[in-house]
Amino acid sequence: MSDPVVLAVVAIVAIAAGFGIGFVARSMLASQAIKAAQDKAGRIVAEARAQQKDLILQAKDEQVKLARQADEDARLKRQELSNLERRLLQRDEQLDQRGDMLEERDRKLISRERELDEAKDELARARQEQIQALERVSQLSQDEAKQILIEQVRAEAEQDAVRMARAIERKSREEAEDKARDVVVTAIHRVMVDHTAEMTVSAVHLPSEEMKGRIIGREGRNIRALEQATGIDLIIDDTPETVLISGFDPVRREIARLALTKLIQDGRIHPGRIEEVVAKARAEVELVMRQAGEAAAYETGVPGLPAELIKVLGRLKYRTSYGQNVLNHSIETSRLAGVIAGEIGADMLIAKMGGLLHDIGKAVDHEVEGPHAAIGAQIAQRHQLPMKVINAIAAHHQEVEYACIEAPIVQIADAISASRPGARGKSSETYIKRLEELQAIAESFEGVEKSFAVQAGREVRILVRPDEIDDLASTRLARDIVRKIEETLTYPGQIKVTVIRETRAVEYAK
Repeated sequence: MSDPVVLAVVAIVAIAAGFGIGFVARSMLASQAIKAAQDKAGRIVAEARAQQKDLILQAKDEQVKLARQADEDARLKRQELSNLERRLLQRDEQLDQRGDMLEERDRKLISRERELDEAKDELARARQEQIQALERVSQLSQDEAKQILIEQVRAEAEQDAVRMARAIERKSREEAEDKARDVVVTAIHRVMVDHTAEMTVSAVHLPSEEMKGRIIGREGRNIRALEQATGIDLIIDDTPETVLISGFDPVRREIARLALTKLIQDGRIHPGRIEEVVAKARAEVELVMRQAGEAAAYETGVPGLPAELIKVLGRLKYRTSYGQNVLNHSIETSRLAGVIAGEIGADMLIAKMGGLLHDIGKAVDHEVEGPHAAIGAQIAQRHQLPMKVINAIAAHHQEVEYACIEAPIVQIADAISASRPGARGKSSETYIKRLEELQAIAESFEGVEKSFAVQAGREVRILVRPDEIDDLASTRLARDIVRKIEETLTYPGQIKVTVIRETRAVEYAK
């Protein structure tokens, strides 16, 4: 056998031996691993069994505790129910006792009522017998005696009421006069404004009589064009060098006055020129109204008014009332209302706004029917002003009830501004008529001997017959006259009523 063959055989034998040794080694390792795993599994099972026993013991202990707790709770509940049952039994016994007491009280009350009824009947019989005896003695029937007693009681009550009213009035006047005087004087002192009584211009002076013919124009075409463009009436009569302007709308009158003045100055008067000048005059007047409204709002410290309302306010520049310019009067009223509100702790802005706008209805009262206070309230409501301002406007002539303290403040400021000396111009006929009406009202009452209206109708002094009117009746007479004046007359400010009673004793020594 050759060497290569021997080598190959030896190699094969070596490989086979290696495989055999490896197999035996792996078998031994696997056996050891299996045994280790079995040992580990045995330990885990033993530990699990030990833990299971501990959990079972713990569960049994918890079960015992819960059972004991449940028994204790049940025992407490039974004890509580037993206490409740015992209290209910005691309450039932008390209610039974109260029921017996109430029944006994009812029996006593019934018996007492029966006794009272018998006593009432006996008193009624005695009273009737007494009345009959009194009627026999006094020779008066029950109704006649009752009427005499009522008259006496009524007279005494009236006298007591008058005394009490005089005492209350005197005390109230003593406490209120000083404060009211301070407030009003302070308000007037702080509103130092110059005012003049203005009248709406209703006449335009011409440079010559020849200008009347030019204003009329050929066949009256110029005057017709001017009246149609302005909405007013021109009155050209025999008044020398004067043309009268007639119309209810003060703004239209002002536009017509301004346009006619411009036409006279320019000298060119024909329908085309008239329309052009009237348009310019209208624009100027609207600008003046807007500026006047803005100036009034700024001057009185009332910011934030809508632009349309500012324009309506400016229309009052050309409106007069009793010779008093309404815009100036509104500014003065606003200032007075603001000062009074500040003195008594009211809302100054509301008072000033209400005073500024209280006569806003007069700007359009020639276009809308109704009292100017109601019209002004509608305008304020349409512009979404505060409700207090609306109420102050609507109530400043007491046509509606006051809804806030600022409303009477505005009314008071309006009266102060309208009634101050020189505020309003009045004709002599109106003045005399007012005095006569005051005297007629005073002399319409029984017991009045003579009456005198003095101080421009701001006071009426009344002389009474002392044998018919005593001191207490004088107070009652003054109040009755004041009430009738308030119901009958319309006047600015207030009217003082003074009743004078004089008793004279005359004797002659012989």
